[in-house]
Amino acid sequence: MPTLYALKPAFQAKLRPFADRLAVAGVTANQITLLAAALSVATGILVAALAGHRAVFLLMPVVLFARMALNAIDGMLAREHGQASKLGMYLNELCDVVSDLALILAFAVIFPAWGVVAFAIAAIVVEFTGVLGIAAGTGRNYAGPFGKSDRALALGIIAFLIACGLWIAAIAAFVFPAMATLSLVTAINRIRSGLNGSDD
Repeated sequence: MPTLYALKPAFQAKLRPFADRLAVAGVTANQITLLAAALSVATGILVAALAGHRAVFLLMPVVLFARMALNAIDGMLAREHGQASKLGMYLNELCDVVSDLALILAFAVIFPAWGVVAFAIAAIVVEFTGVLGIAAGTGRNYAGPFGKSDRALALGIIAFLIACGLWIAAIAAFVFPAMATLSLVTAINRIRSGLNGSDD
């Protein structure tokens, strides 16, 4: 099913020169992974603490984009500069989950908490089903429609609308449950893809 992940090769191509310079400077994939997680956690805490000031939500789209860029860069450093490791694999997957939780749960201060928590849990399930593709022998699974990149885009748009005062309060109760549902569909698609021997 279509997902923004399909744009990753083109995104990586734009970032490759920067990743190459980082490698020459001695920066490691694991350092970038940890930086992305730290940035996400700090942003989640800051937005939740200052949610009364709408403008703070402008941080979300910026940081979500930066996180996607850092995730692409750590992957290139690992694969293209001989930095792949078992530790890196664990850090990559665990830091992704921590980052997702920090950025998603920050929205619980202004949206119904149960919906936000449901979406956070569903996001973890999506990533877990993707990782299980490795155990199933089909490789890390990125099937859509609502993978990590898609979640980031949706959260970035919501945050931008909040910051600009354009959010429609009447639909607030439905947005995160709807995204949780899309996430569960994604998890099911990833399981099906794994059973059928496909990684996308």
